[in-house]
Amino acid sequence: MGEGARDEVTLQIGGMSCASCAGRIEKALGKLPGVSSVVNLALNSAHITFDRNQTSVGKLADTIRSAGYSVADESRSFDIDGMTCANCALRVEKALGKLPGITEANVNFALERADIRTLPGQLDDADVIAAVEKAGYHAVSRNKSDPANGQQDIEKNGFDKSLLWLGASIILTAPLVAQMIWMYLGINYHLNPWAELALATPVQFLIGWRFYRGAWMALRNASANMDVLVALGTSAAYLLSLYNMLVAGHDGQTHLYFEASAAIITLILAGKIMEERAKRGASAAIRELMALRPRRARKLDQDNGEVEIDIAELVIGDIVRVLPGERVPVDGKVSAGESELDESLITGETRPVARVPGDTVVGGAVNGTGRLDVEVTAIGEDTTLSRIIRLVEQAQTGKAPVQKLVDKVSGIFVPVVVLIALVTFGGWLLFGATMEASIVAAVSVLVIACPCALGLATPTALVAGTGAAAKSGILIRNFDALEQAHNVDTVIFDKTGTLTEGKPTVRDIKHAEGTDEAGLLRMVAAVQAASEHPLARAIVNAARKQEIKIPDITDFNSKTGAGVQAKVEDHNVVIGNEAMLADLGIGLPDGDLGSKIADYEGRGQTVILVAIDGRFAGFITLEDRIRASAKQAITDLKARGINSIMLSGDGEDVASYVAEQLGLEEGRGRIRPQDKAREVEKLRKAGRHVAMVGDGINDAPALAAADVGIAMGGGTDVAMETAGITLMRSDPALVEGAIDVSIATRRKIAQNLFWAFAYNVIGVPLAAFGILSPAIAGAAMALSSVSVVSNSLLLRRWKVRGEKS
Repeated sequence: MGEGARDEVTLQIGGMSCASCAGRIEKALGKLPGVSSVVNLALNSAHITFDRNQTSVGKLADTIRSAGYSVADESRSFDIDGMTCANCALRVEKALGKLPGITEANVNFALERADIRTLPGQLDDADVIAAVEKAGYHAVSRNKSDPANGQQDIEKNGFDKSLLWLGASIILTAPLVAQMIWMYLGINYHLNPWAELALATPVQFLIGWRFYRGAWMALRNASANMDVLVALGTSAAYLLSLYNMLVAGHDGQTHLYFEASAAIITLILAGKIMEERAKRGASAAIRELMALRPRRARKLDQDNGEVEIDIAELVIGDIVRVLPGERVPVDGKVSAGESELDESLITGETRPVARVPGDTVVGGAVNGTGRLDVEVTAIGEDTTLSRIIRLVEQAQTGKAPVQKLVDKVSGIFVPVVVLIALVTFGGWLLFGATMEASIVAAVSVLVIACPCALGLATPTALVAGTGAAAKSGILIRNFDALEQAHNVDTVIFDKTGTLTEGKPTVRDIKHAEGTDEAGLLRMVAAVQAASEHPLARAIVNAARKQEIKIPDITDFNSKTGAGVQAKVEDHNVVIGNEAMLADLGIGLPDGDLGSKIADYEGRGQTVILVAIDGRFAGFITLEDRIRASAKQAITDLKARGINSIMLSGDGEDVASYVAEQLGLEEGRGRIRPQDKAREVEKLRKAGRHVAMVGDGINDAPALAAADVGIAMGGGTDVAMETAGITLMRSDPALVEGAIDVSIATRRKIAQNLFWAFAYNVIGVPLAAFGILSPAIAGAAMALSSVSVVSNSLLLRRWKVRGEKS
């Protein structure tokens, strides 16, 4: 049986405390047929690919819950009309169960109501209603509140609750720790043992219940995690103290460790709260992008004038009005008005950009002082902002190759630590230590070991790095691109639209005897009107500016990389390069006209040769201005030791001129699309690490062949889908930025892994030899995760070189 249709879904997971948890969830999901998953501890999420014919989102969620974790979802209710029996309810239930993002669906025939649980952001009410309608029934939403706001409230309340638990834990633990401080200050004062018991017990079993619950869930699923270590260590300290207290009686002439067990729980709880806050900071870029999505729009209605409606009700072709200071609700084209837009959070461009009728605008951009009427060209998931969010999310769910090693280490980490604790306990007893001292040393080993730091080292750096890059206009689609970018030693640039503005303009029209300038332009524009090539559009625009009427054509024929020909008013018109004319037996003229062709090409202008009815008729020159930032971009790459090469379909003279102006190592012309890909492969076989930068369909093969494909955001969808990195504004300087953020992110990952391993490699032996007390060991464990995540957060400061903070 062939593989069924593949779906993808991202689930938000609660209850993960370390890399062992992530590994356990991946293992549980991997047992389901047709399922592959990547669990990201930093984002508390699982990105899952599954065969919808073999499993469902609900089954995925149930599997995660069975492993002892929670899956974030939200409830929605609908009134169902048209059901006549229980079978109708079953049919509606089945239809709802097939929708992506549904984790549970219940339809009550008696109440004529459907209650569903769905993943946040996966479904709109309109999707649910459409599914019910398709099943033959009618549905009306009962939901008035905004799910996104509701989810934020849940997160806020959950965070506030943790703060309350931490506050209570600090209040109860403070007197226990204070008596130790008094002792170091020479004040001989101890709390009554029963008072210590009264303070420590609620911390151990009420506030610390989360660790017992997590440990039980882990052990029930035949695995172990951080909660097992904390539960074992603090329970041992607490029970040892209780035993000593009961054996010693009320005189308290023995050492109690209630302050150690309580302090460990308090410190780890504080560390977890700081860790969660830091993790949210690492993924702040996604939330900032999501916050750009307006929910309402002013639609211009012919009958009712200006009407405010929900964004989901807009359709392509609608006209929406954007007032000064408002965000543009959708992608569109300006139909009336002029203004400046702030697109910084979308493209990374810090300066406002002018927009006039005919210009495109992106949803989420902030309007300046003018009023704009915008024709809707994209809605929903097809908008630029939605695609950006999707690309960043895809990148952030990836795993670095080193993470696979970390996952293996994390999988055996807890059992190994428990074994070390047992060896420590036995070793101390063997060398004559008391039972009490042996237990204390073993407890220190248990609570200092930190699998969390290992699990967070890579994903938090990845999330922070890709988020910072996105804010600067660099979209990294997957970790492979980020992984390879730091190795790049050769960058191949396309010319048109990449190093140049991609908007050529007609400069000169030279005609031969027997025709005139307007007539030549008229014939050429007629043939080029059928093409979307930038050069063709430039010629057509020039004809329209001169108000030349463009005639129809017949027998259009195109020769890739050479030119085109067609019949215009019974004249056979050929437009192309010298090779195409030569193939047709048409030679270039001698004398002044012929010499001017080489002169124009030597100045970097593109020359289009024209023949009419088998005779040379003249030529048109076009110029595509070099981008203002291109020369500095090449200089910056050269300073890094990176070679820059330009490959262009234009003539050799044009390519050489542009290469010379920019200081490129090499500039080659007359390169066909397939030749670009071959050049990439040739360089790679020579041991070079190649990045290809382009913006057109013709660049797609080379983008795919390169180690790193980089697409200019102003280019075609094909180029952006093929490339691993997309630059949201057409600025060559961002190429160096993409390489720089790759290096910065990898550096952070290396630093994080060093610190994570160092904490454990140094801390566990110190604890085993009794140098660290349990309370200090607990503090070290809590701080290890916080330090790793905080180090990753430093990546949020990353900016493209020269960009203002």
